[in-house]
Amino acid sequence: MKKPVKKIAGYSLIGLGIAGLFLPFLQGILFIILGLGLVENKKLNKFFYDIKQKINQKLHRKKVGEENPFEELERDD
Repeated sequence: MKKPVKKIAGYSLIGLGIAGLFLPFLQGILFIILGLGLVENKKLNKFFYDIKQKINQKLHRKKVGEENPFEELERDD
C-alpha cells in the first residue's frame, strides 16, 4: 500500500475509533489501535520502543537476581 493511502486509512480508522468510544456498536479501542498501526509516526514509534525497553529491563533485573522493584508487593507478611 502506498504511504498516502496508508495514512488516509490510518487516520480514518482513528476517527472511527474515537467515534466508537461514544457509540456502543463500534469497538473504539480496536479501531484506534489499528489506525495507529497504519500511521507511521516517528514519535509514536519511539514511545512504543521506549516502553518495550523499560519492560525488558525490568524483566532482565528479575532474571539476573538484581533488586526487584516489585519485591514489596510480593512479600507475604
